[in-house]
Amino acid sequence: MALPHHARPSFLRRFLEGQSSAGLVLMAAAAVALLIANSPLAAGYEALLHSKLGPLSVSHWINDGLMAIFFLLVGLEIKREALDGQLATWPRRILPGFAAAGGMLVPALIYLGFSSGDSARGWAIPTATDIAFALGVLSLLGPRVPASLRVFLAALAIIDDLGAVLVIALFYTSGISLPDLAGAAAVLALLVGLNRFGVRRLAPYLLLGLVLWLLVLRSGVHATLAGVVLAFTIPLQPTPGRPDVESSPESPLHRLEHGLILPVGFLVVPIFGLANAGVSFLGLPAEAFTAPVTLGVGLGLLLGKVVGVLGFALLAIRLGLADMPAQAGRLQMLGIALLCGIGFTMSLFITLLAFPDQPLLQTEAKIGILGGSLLAGVLGYLLLRVAPRDRLATPSR
Repeated sequence: MALPHHARPSFLRRFLEGQSSAGLVLMAAAAVALLIANSPLAAGYEALLHSKLGPLSVSHWINDGLMAIFFLLVGLEIKREALDGQLATWPRRILPGFAAAGGMLVPALIYLGFSSGDSARGWAIPTATDIAFALGVLSLLGPRVPASLRVFLAALAIIDDLGAVLVIALFYTSGISLPDLAGAAAVLALLVGLNRFGVRRLAPYLLLGLVLWLLVLRSGVHATLAGVVLAFTIPLQPTPGRPDVESSPESPLHRLEHGLILPVGFLVVPIFGLANAGVSFLGLPAEAFTAPVTLGVGLGLLLGKVVGVLGFALLAIRLGLADMPAQAGRLQMLGIALLCGIGFTMSLFITLLAFPDQPLLQTEAKIGILGGSLLAGVLGYLLLRVAPRDRLATPSR
């Protein structure tokens, strides 16, 4: 028997719980990748990733194909939260919006303070926050962290994802094929038309989305952005006249998002981590650990996120534009800002776009990502764990 509507866990709760568990799986996948890359299996690992599977290599299928599904989920989350969730009104957007803006600006400036020339292309690497990883760490803390901070972190990371999508579209796209781009625009027009004419079945959207992905892949724009564009066309309204509306009131967007959370969190993202987190330290020169790219990425994530997220959030509160999250104090906000320095998935993805044919710079960036993310996660966890509970008092303006 179906539970009464009021007895069902909220979508946000299911989302947070799924993301938290997925973060733990992602941690395990990253650890396995590092072990393989520094073992006798490393040669076979690299050969597998570069082997051809049809027109693309296994690595390209993962980074351009599977990750398009990840970006589809990101786009669905952004649309839902912006129209019918935690970001649906301007008062709700202000605090995570300020924090996300600072969390992108300050790390980028720190990175550029270390890098110039070709390596400056990596400025966006430390601007990302990995929501699955961050929520995975939060899940280990249980009720020590106020629910308001979990929602704040999720909203911040979603805005951060939107920023990352815009950065990829604007700064990491080259060699445009106009005919393929025109074809993609035509498919997008069809998708918008389906939405406007009230089509609520998912199959037509997904079939056209596959065509859109192929055209975007050939156009020179990164193929994963097709996932975000497709997401924005999926209807948020429930299907009118459906007999099962009373027992299942979810819209097409909710149904698709709910269906993707588990496979993306427990399959797509861990496979991406397994394929891209493997950094071999064998024979790596010591200079790689203190290279400008390594330091810029690592300090951008560890220091830049704290200064940007916490500083801009407190600025918004001091200006009276937003309230402190309920039952949270500044020490907890500092812990959350540290967790925002976990930039694993999106940071690795941007690394591949910033340095496509520069393996040494890729390795340096990955060292910075792993080091900065690990320190940020451990410090954030420890701080939130020892924060005295009497600080979880009342919200303040």
